[in-house]
Amino acid sequence: MLTILGFAMIATFLVLIMLKKMSPIAALVLIPALFCVFVGKGAELGDYVIDGVTGLAPTAAMLMFAIVYFGVMIDVGLFDPVVRGILKFCKADPLRIVVGTAVLAAIVSLDGDGSTTFMITVSAMYPLYKRLKMSLVVMTGVAAMANGVMNTLPWGGPTARAATALKLDASDIFVPMIPALAMGLLFVFALAYVLGRRERKRLGVLTLDEVLVEEKETETVLVGASAGAGNPGTGTGGGGAALPEEEPEDDAAFRVLDPERATLRPKLYWFNALLTVALLTAMIMEWLPIPVLFLLGAALALTVNFPHMPDQKARIAAHAENVLNVSGMVFAAAVFTGVLNGTGMVDHMAKWVVGNIPDGMGPHMALVTGVLSIPFTYFMSNDGFYFGILPVLAEAGHAHGVSSLEIARASLVGQPLHMSSPLVPAVYVLVGMAKVEFGDHTRFVVKWAALTSLVVLGAGLLFGIV
Repeated sequence: MLTILGFAMIATFLVLIMLKKMSPIAALVLIPALFCVFVGKGAELGDYVIDGVTGLAPTAAMLMFAIVYFGVMIDVGLFDPVVRGILKFCKADPLRIVVGTAVLAAIVSLDGDGSTTFMITVSAMYPLYKRLKMSLVVMTGVAAMANGVMNTLPWGGPTARAATALKLDASDIFVPMIPALAMGLLFVFALAYVLGRRERKRLGVLTLDEVLVEEKETETVLVGASAGAGNPGTGTGGGGAALPEEEPEDDAAFRVLDPERATLRPKLYWFNALLTVALLTAMIMEWLPIPVLFLLGAALALTVNFPHMPDQKARIAAHAENVLNVSGMVFAAAVFTGVLNGTGMVDHMAKWVVGNIPDGMGPHMALVTGVLSIPFTYFMSNDGFYFGILPVLAEAGHAHGVSSLEIARASLVGQPLHMSSPLVPAVYVLVGMAKVEFGDHTRFVVKWAALTSLVVLGAGLLFGIV
């Protein structure tokens, strides 16, 4: 019964958000609460939610202060050279822009943190997508898939979990998988090329100057028309119109390249660059917990760049919407994971799946593990899969002579899809900063991410890795 209800809860959630019948926050809270009552454990809902929130609280704190930190770095101009370099390469060509998104996300993913990757990638690319009227779900999908492949780095999380769960060395798992993962990353780049060609066909190719001139002319016409409409009889509606007092949404999005914005701190550029490098180094080396690092980094960045209290308040207020959206989504996801784990649905689902593996598939447990990792790491957390299900799969493999190393390597296959799971807090950073509906992102990315995972699995089999 718990197995059926578990699958039904997940399916109900996905259908409702993809059809936009409920917002993700509402669905993450109300659907598990309802199913908790169906299970007959409504009285324990509070305990499940508190357990879920307690487990995700450090992640929520990390995201809150990471958004403030990187928001301040964007405001002060740290990433302006990166954006200009990308613009120079892309030349307002949608094909190059989409490929550039995949490359940038893959490079930034070397820090091992999905939230950081998405914040930097979206900050750099969103203004260009918005200005050229490109599809934003293409940006979020390509970034998520590139990050998903790179998420298998030993310090990224899944490899370390697999090594811990099966008592193996992380390097023994990861290093042999490099050729298969490289094929997956090449597939993401090829897919970005195809999607970019589709966007180029839809929009054409412009130079950046043409885009800016066209936008300027549009603004002038609109402002002139509104001025004429507001002052009939003055004869001033046609020409000489001033720029609007309030910045249009597209201009607000493109402010990262505005060389005149008041928040720029060119004299502090190298301080901010060194601070960011030090922060990422400390994160990779695990000198302090990540939430603590971003808390300290945000406080230091605000204090040095904006020493006056009103300026600090203004910067915090400027990024408050993103902070609230992302942290709210994380705590809502805590309800979903709390109920899924607390009621025992996850355990029953896992046992049901493993118990229904035909005996004839025993010698092919690595392949089975790779296939199962695609849906399992999407529908549950990495902790749940690697510490709950992977050991069971490994034991089944042992009985048929399949080594734990093969099982562990195969378990990494599902990560390209995992990074778009509704249970991954980083994905809410991605869609929130890109102003994309989670349901739209899901509809677009699931098929391509699953295909990327299958490419990695196929390459692993071809090279004899799994």
